[in-house]
Amino acid sequence: MKFSINKNELVGALTIVSKGVSTRSTLPVLSGILLEAVGDKLILQTTDLELSIKYSIAALVEEEGKTVVPGKLFFDIIKSLPDAAVLVRVEDNQARISCDNSKFMIKTLSADDFPAFPEVTPTQTIEIPFPLFSSMVKKVARVVSKDESRAVLTGVLIGIEDDNLRMVATDSYRLAITDASLEKLPDEPFSAVIAGAFLSEIAALPSSDDEISIGLSENQIIVTYQDTVFINRRIEGNFPNYKQLLPNGYTTKATLDVDSLTAGVKRASLLGSTASPVRFDLNGASQTVQINANAADIGDVQETLKAEIEGEDIVIAFNYAYVLEGLASVRGDRVYLETQSPLKPGVFRAEEPENYLYLVMPIRVS
Repeated sequence: MKFSINKNELVGALTIVSKGVSTRSTLPVLSGILLEAVGDKLILQTTDLELSIKYSIAALVEEEGKTVVPGKLFFDIIKSLPDAAVLVRVEDNQARISCDNSKFMIKTLSADDFPAFPEVTPTQTIEIPFPLFSSMVKKVARVVSKDESRAVLTGVLIGIEDDNLRMVATDSYRLAITDASLEKLPDEPFSAVIAGAFLSEIAALPSSDDEISIGLSENQIIVTYQDTVFINRRIEGNFPNYKQLLPNGYTTKATLDVDSLTAGVKRASLLGSTASPVRFDLNGASQTVQINANAADIGDVQETLKAEIEGEDIVIAFNYAYVLEGLASVRGDRVYLETQSPLKPGVFRAEEPENYLYLVMPIRVS
C-alpha cells in the first residue's frame, strides 16, 4: 500500500476517528486505526466494539491496500510533522511515513484481524441541519447523569413532539428540554435515547451547513455527517416520564438579565462547595432578587439584582453549580425564573424565540 495526503487533512480525519479507538481492550487491534487505500480515497476505521467510526478522505493512491496502525502513536506522529504532503508506504508489516525531512517506521497489524464495519439498515431516519443539531445537543447533554448504573439517564431522549424536534436530558436532580422546528419531519414516529457523551463528540465536529442524518435500527444508532459514519449502541430502557415533573403554572415569576444573574451566582459560589445551596429571595415590592450564600466559619455573601417580579414573594434555594450550568445554555439576554413553592422545582426558561427550559430541584434550607 502506498498513498500520499495533505498533512492537515489527515490530522482532521484522525481527530474524528480516534474517538473510536479502544483504550481498555485486551485486543491490540482495537487500539489501532484501519487504513484502506482504494481508488482515490483513504478510508479510516476505528471501533471499540460499541462505537464504530468510518471516515473517507481524498488521497493520491499509488498502490491500493489496507493495514492497521497503532492509533495513538500514528496520530501523534502525523500531528508532529511539518505542514506538507505525507507519504505512507506499507510493506512487510511495517509502515514508513515520510514528510519533508522527517521519516518514521512503525510496526503494523494485520487488517484481517480488524472487525468488519457493522452493516446496519435504519428503520427510522431524521435529518437535521448540523448547526441546529449541535446547538441543541450542547444545551442538554451537559445534564446527563454520570452514573452508569442507570444507563438510560446517561442518554439524551431525541424525538418528535408536537411537530417539533425535541431533546431532553435529566440526571434526576435537574431536567433540560429544548425544542426546534424542522422543515421536513420524518415520515415515521421517531424516538430514541442516545448516549450524551456520543452526541457531544459529534456536536463538537467542525460545523457546516450540511445536514446530519440520525438513523435507528433495533439496537443501533447510525449517524452520518459529510464523509463520516458513526455507529453506536442504542441505550435500552424507558426514559423517565419527564412531563409529570413539569409544573402547570407558577405563583412567582422573575425576569432577569442572564449575564447579571450568572455573575451574581458565581460570586455567591465563592464561599461554598459545589453542593452548597444559594438562596434566591424574590421580592415583589422592591422588584429585586436577592442572592445569598453563607458558609460556617467562613462568612456570607449577598447580591441584589434588579428584576421584574410577578406574584408572591418567595425564598428558594438551589445547588449553585446546577444553576450555572443551566444558565450557560441560555443564548438570549433574559431568562425567566418560575417558582411555585420553596419545596417544588424551579424552572429557568429562556426568552422567546429560544425554546429552552431548565428545571432544578430545590434544596431545603432552614
